[in-house]
Amino acid sequence: MARVIFWDVDTQYDFMKADGKLLVPDADHIIGNLKRLTDYAHAHGVRIVASADEHVAGHAEISDTPDWKTTFPPHCMRDTPGQKKIPETALRNPFVIEPARLDPKALADRVRAHQGDILFHKHRFDVFTNENVPVVLDVLRPDDIVLYGVATDVCDKAAVEGLLARLPHTRLFVVTDAVKGIDKDISEQLLKEWGEEGVRLVRTAEVVEEGLVEALARATA
Repeated sequence: MARVIFWDVDTQYDFMKADGKLLVPDADHIIGNLKRLTDYAHAHGVRIVASADEHVAGHAEISDTPDWKTTFPPHCMRDTPGQKKIPETALRNPFVIEPARLDPKALADRVRAHQGDILFHKHRFDVFTNENVPVVLDVLRPDDIVLYGVATDVCDKAAVEGLLARLPHTRLFVVTDAVKGIDKDISEQLLKEWGEEGVRLVRTAEVVEEGLVEALARATA
């Protein structure tokens, strides 16, 4: 159904802004590129599939004594400004899909009929803990996915590894100047490993200025 989709990982206020509850180091430095990617997608009819943390007290990921691997301080709490996506990555007519499992046929029909972007809410850092992601991917069946957002070594990692495992024939691109991680060394190592595993590592300019998406569309026409 979709030749190319953009995959926006958790570009939310609490992660992206200096006064956010869980700022990813230097994440504010990539906001300009995130805006360029978002604007490009909307100008060229490319659907954005996004994820967003949405927490309440008591979620397993939330802890006052976090280990920074599976638990983190309170962040992206429901109905707070910090949970919202930043304006630069605002979605167009988003279909918001909550984590609880929906009827697969009804969900598939809604995705086919929907003309806007898609937003997966999640209660854990791994987007695939939202049980509806596989159904949506099965409907979209993208040839290519262009991924960006935060954090490289947490939520990006889960998304990349999940997509590689579930869509082995889909080409996956990671926009290296539109991602940031919590641990710089681990994040750089992950990018290297992903490249070795076949992920295409690109920069924002290649996507928005150098015709990458158009070339992909021609290649799959």
